[in-house]
Amino acid sequence: MSPSLRRVFLLGSTGSIGTSALEVVRFQASRSTQRFEVVGLAAARNGSSLAAQAREFSAQAIAIAQPAVGGPLDVPSSTRVFSGAQAACEMLRAYARRGDLVVAAMVGAAGIEPVLGAIELGCDIALANKEALVAAGAIVMPAAAKAGVRIIPVDSEHNALFQCLKGSNSLDEVRRVVLTASGGPFRGKSIAEMSRVTVADALAHPTWRMGPKVTVDSASLMNKALELIEAHWLFGLGADRIEAIIHPQSIVHGFVEYIDGSVLAQLSPPDMRTPIQQAMCDPLRVEGPSRKLDFATLRGLEFEPINHEQFPAVSLAHRVIATGGSAGAVLNAANEVAVQAFLDGTIAFTEIVAIVRGTLDRASIKPIATLADVHSADADARRCAQSLIRA
Repeated sequence: MSPSLRRVFLLGSTGSIGTSALEVVRFQASRSTQRFEVVGLAAARNGSSLAAQAREFSAQAIAIAQPAVGGPLDVPSSTRVFSGAQAACEMLRAYARRGDLVVAAMVGAAGIEPVLGAIELGCDIALANKEALVAAGAIVMPAAAKAGVRIIPVDSEHNALFQCLKGSNSLDEVRRVVLTASGGPFRGKSIAEMSRVTVADALAHPTWRMGPKVTVDSASLMNKALELIEAHWLFGLGADRIEAIIHPQSIVHGFVEYIDGSVLAQLSPPDMRTPIQQAMCDPLRVEGPSRKLDFATLRGLEFEPINHEQFPAVSLAHRVIATGGSAGAVLNAANEVAVQAFLDGTIAFTEIVAIVRGTLDRASIKPIATLADVHSADADARRCAQSLIRA
């Protein structure tokens, strides 16, 4: 069978998800029935890496939100450069067309508008940006349904559920879905011990290699809170049907329990290239560059419930799902502010979730109908979180 060629845009191409996606593109270039043309690349600030990617993949366009001082980027004359806060959106409007694939891996609330723009243009989304659904799921999911585009999750846990749910004819057959969490570097530590951990401690994740913000979220299990909220929007399930469990080996990424008692699980080594390729190639399954599971060396899989006193972030997720409206945007914004304060050495690790909870307690939760509503809730939450940090 001759390879099919799909046009792809990578938003957040210099981060861990973006560089792994490009590894998938390289691998598929001559080996399978699915190949990719990298049309556009976007990054926040890493201009030299972005330019190198553009040269290697002959990208038609690149977008950089914060161009560095020092002259134009070293890209071919045929590569168009967009710069500034709206660069990614402008690139998509100029080059994307219906049926293209957009890998949305920009970090933070800045990634929401490009996702909405890509949906409006008729692009399918391989979604790695949690904020797009945590803060703006109320507008993103209806927009995707209206445009007739697919949103395929890239996060290993959501991608696992996405695969396992293919065994379902209806969500009425699903009793619950369960996301797994490695437990991060502080599994088993007391609350007193966690109050004294350093930034270096929090960044020493035992399983995954990620950017600093995501790694701190994993250490506090705020990443699992965000993922529970994201699962609510992706799969249309209420908080009573979405759970999380500790699984230190990070081999099982998600379970779907059906009403007949059957449980489907997805297993693979902790290698993000596996879910990235699945999302990019779905519904095809083709050979990929990721590590493969060696059952001969697999000695045991451990599971344990989450200690909600030790990791209170997870309980906030169910509160946000039940509350609805702007609660997700508030939680996400407050967490971004609190994590940065921890990375800057301003607050202790255990204060991150306390600040997020305090911001939720003080926030005026409103309906989300437009992107402006998201931005307003985000801005208010950031101001509140900053005031709690200064208090």
